[in-house]
Amino acid sequence: MSTLRFHAIKETLTRKPVHIEENERRSSIFGSNVFNESTMRQYLTKDAFKSVMNAVQKGIKINREVADHISNGMKEWALSKGTTHYTHWFQPLTGATAEKHDAFFETIGNGLAIEKFEGGQLVQQEPDASSFPHGGIRNTFEARGYTAWDPTSPAFIYGKTLCIPTVFVSYTGEALDYKTPLLRSLHAVDHAAVAVCKYFDKNVNKVNASLGWEQEYFLIDSALANARPDIVLTGRTLLGHSPAKGQQLDDHYFGTIPNRAMQYMRDLETECMLLGIPVKTRHNEVAPNQFELAPIYDEANLAVDHNSLLMDVMEKIAA
Repeated sequence: MSTLRFHAIKETLTRKPVHIEENERRSSIFGSNVFNESTMRQYLTKDAFKSVMNAVQKGIKINREVADHISNGMKEWALSKGTTHYTHWFQPLTGATAEKHDAFFETIGNGLAIEKFEGGQLVQQEPDASSFPHGGIRNTFEARGYTAWDPTSPAFIYGKTLCIPTVFVSYTGEALDYKTPLLRSLHAVDHAAVAVCKYFDKNVNKVNASLGWEQEYFLIDSALANARPDIVLTGRTLLGHSPAKGQQLDDHYFGTIPNRAMQYMRDLETECMLLGIPVKTRHNEVAPNQFELAPIYDEANLAVDHNSLLMDVMEKIAA
């Protein structure tokens, strides 16, 4: 293991920063891969757009006919961006996101095929929930789980896949994810807060909760990380001696960002801009090779989705 580590250190010392070009203003690319309000205006009919906005702002249910119009517009936008698959993107009780990709491709007989995506596929899917954590609230024969579209969080394109944020519930309606309890809590806060606000202003109809998360992370060269079974298996250091230098000193905090770390941050922030994640601040943290990323405050449900997506993006870019 010591020989492997020495080789890893030698390889690390020879690496050069990967240069990342930033030719465009971030404001010009922000949300380019998000089916946001401006994109919906281009691809949806007026009635379909109005239905989505009513669902977002007032919680009014979208009927099946309108859902067909919305799914068609969403499909055309996604295909124009080069996507081939779609997925109901949800947050089970595993601490990570989950997704099952289905192709837009559909055969129609006589050796022909089309791209197809209907309202039923947008609104609800039925992934197998038998292997997801559920806290013992279900019987073993109730393995089915349902994902249902959350229109308050816009769909986005990640890679070549259209990702549709959804809730995840059991056959009998129990929440099997983190989004469902959050939406219920936000609804309860909204209902209670509006009642109080109306004592002061009768024109108040809705109260939104906002959230500003942050991500602190360590950057470790892949050669060094792969030489540590504990990091490979758990993402944490569990074995060996404590490092000679940790958080005791303050020379790293808010210090000059190393070149390799800076190039990683630029690459990460560019991807975040495309996905509509409003990252704002970056800096060195206290420990060696520890850094921090923080965004602009956003609506709580959307901010949680952004944070969950960001953690996946961070790992893929680092790889």
